[in-house]
Amino acid sequence: MTTVAFTGMPGSGKTEAVKIAQKQDIKVVRMGDIIWEEVKRRGLRINDDNVGRIASELRVTQGKDICAQRILLKIREDTVVIDGVRSYEEVETFKKRLTDFTLVAIHASPTVRYHRILQRQRPDDATTLEQVKKRDARELAWGIGNVIAMADKMFINEGNLDELRIFVDNVLGKKYNARDKDKKQYLSGKEGEGVERR
Repeated sequence: MTTVAFTGMPGSGKTEAVKIAQKQDIKVVRMGDIIWEEVKRRGLRINDDNVGRIASELRVTQGKDICAQRILLKIREDTVVIDGVRSYEEVETFKKRLTDFTLVAIHASPTVRYHRILQRQRPDDATTLEQVKKRDARELAWGIGNVIAMADKMFINEGNLDELRIFVDNVLGKKYNARDKDKKQYLSGKEGEGVERR
């Protein structure tokens, strides 16, 4: 299984990165959907307070990798992009369960991120600068800083969307084109020189 996982602070541009993958018909699973599902199951509204509180609660009561464990149950495809890895434990769980795993960090300065969050108005977004900073502190407490530091690749996303698109296309293209080439060679019985058997 070939997997690229995106991490990054809120507003860094992870969602835009995975949209690029979706346009390439690559399956995307979103870690945050696990929390949204739990919030809805409890009959609560999707907002920053409820999502943050339930996310923290699940990590305490069911383990810091609970979202990774649940997201693995949703993966059926040979190739997948994971949106929103936030803890060291999640990374370790994926590395143990997925044979070909690449972690990609999307980064942007607080000033840029805060502007994006306050402009985009997603249901679970904070609506004031104070709330945005509170969310940052919450995700840092979950260990997202360690995840960003562990990334195999990093992109500073403070330019235009074309620059992000070129970076993501390059990451996905190398991973998935190589996989497709290996698969075709394996099926034809004509593996080329230097191609690793899988």
